[in-house]
Amino acid sequence: MKHTVVTIQKAKEQGEKLAMLTAYDYSMAKLIDEAGIDMVLVGDSLGMVMLGYEDTLSVTMEDMIHHTAAVSRGIKNAFLVADMPFLSYQTSVYDAVCNAGRLIKEGRAEAVKLEGGSAFAEHIRAITNASIPVVAHLGLTPQSFHSLGGFKVQGKSEQAAKKLIEDAKAVEEAGAVALVLECVPAKLAELVTKKLHIPTIGIGAGAGCDGQVLVYQDMLAMFGDFKPKFVKRFGEVGAVMKEAFQTYSQEVKAGVFPAAEHTFQIDDDVIEKLY
Repeated sequence: MKHTVVTIQKAKEQGEKLAMLTAYDYSMAKLIDEAGIDMVLVGDSLGMVMLGYEDTLSVTMEDMIHHTAAVSRGIKNAFLVADMPFLSYQTSVYDAVCNAGRLIKEGRAEAVKLEGGSAFAEHIRAITNASIPVVAHLGLTPQSFHSLGGFKVQGKSEQAAKKLIEDAKAVEEAGAVALVLECVPAKLAELVTKKLHIPTIGIGAGAGCDGQVLVYQDMLAMFGDFKPKFVKRFGEVGAVMKEAFQTYSQEVKAGVFPAAEHTFQIDDDVIEKLY
């Protein structure tokens, strides 16, 4: 079944959890979609996990469009959401609508995601009025890590918790179809989820959210030296891949690969005529 804004809202209303993963290319998107994942996010995290940047700030619209278009070609059923990169929407409402439109038109996304609360309610409203679904993002917002003082849990104080609730209500009122809550205390995320009519998607925000999202490289242990607290490794794929690469190298160097079954034949008399 094809997932849409209607089906994800229906899941919220019926108490059905939503599973979301990141994807950045065609082959991975195809595997994730075939596994039955409900939502796929082309996150600006691609800057760190695919392009080797130190953070997400260097990711461009061209990067996002390129990767989103590739992912869209691998998806049949999942609902495709694309991140709006740093300074693609903060500069003005006009820029926000234009760049959101590019992700839909050129990237073939089905919704866009942007960070920020009430300060960007006008942007969300304008994008929504352009018939583009918006997923909001609160809590730890990576594009704002300089102003947040680093990658820290958000909403721990009474004042911060109240602000997060206010922002959540503001983005819902502005027309957001879902809300990502990142690195928020579990009880606060659960409270926000109960207060909203739209689904919440948690990452480091506990099981009380309507759904969960993870970066697929994290949950597959493809980066052995980095494991956030909120990540569960569902498969040691990184180790399996590395072992396969090493075995391949060893067999090539030893002359074991390719073996006869991996080669194509030609009649000996043809070869003899070539000498």
